[in-house]
Amino acid sequence: MGVALLAGLLSFLSPCVLPVVPSYLSFITGMSAPAEMERRRHLAVLHAVLFVIGFTLIFVLLGMTATALGRLLNYYQDALARVGGALIVLFGLFTMGVIKLPWLMREARVQMADKPLGYLGSVLAGMAFGAGWTPCIGPILGSILLYISADPHHDLARGVPLVLAYSLGLAIPFILAAFALERFLLWSKAFRRYIMWVERVAGALLIFFGLLLLTGQFARMSQWFQQLTPAFLKGRL
Repeated sequence: MGVALLAGLLSFLSPCVLPVVPSYLSFITGMSAPAEMERRRHLAVLHAVLFVIGFTLIFVLLGMTATALGRLLNYYQDALARVGGALIVLFGLFTMGVIKLPWLMREARVQMADKPLGYLGSVLAGMAFGAGWTPCIGPILGSILLYISADPHHDLARGVPLVLAYSLGLAIPFILAAFALERFLLWSKAFRRYIMWVERVAGALLIFFGLLLLTGQFARMSQWFQQLTPAFLKGRL
């Protein structure tokens, strides 16, 4: 859950999400100036929350599909884990910029020149973002979905929370940006020098967990973490 949350945050900080956040906020709110968003902060935050709900719906549907796929391929579980691990390592190398994968660099965004009127438009814009922003969120989200499909339990109660944690990591900074856009613009301008390191950290995490899945050590690591979990927390879970 913690790794999935961190993955969502790294996706937000990636080079093709962070720079366009102000444009997305302007699009979904219909406000063009940061000062206007500051004055109508409650409305900007509401539209940001609806946008977040939109892409979360898409991610949850993908998580449910991955769980169903894992159940379908239960007989080939070991092979699925190995192939999934290899793909996650490949996604990690792509995220770090070591290799180029043209099929992952194509954007599949739905071009929306005019957002539909009302709050529903913000939800639809979020769904379009979740469905098509392939170059940045594709490798990381795809790795989570591969892990879910390779999970031997194939349980929605285990898979969907991972997707929700990823969505939360992506959502929290987006909502904070809507709440204080002027300060976000100043911060993001200063942070851009570190974006290259964000890609490297995200890629290294993918490679690490991909290798664990590929070598069959992921389950052992999960058992180790369970031993560290306090008894009262296990009881609540």
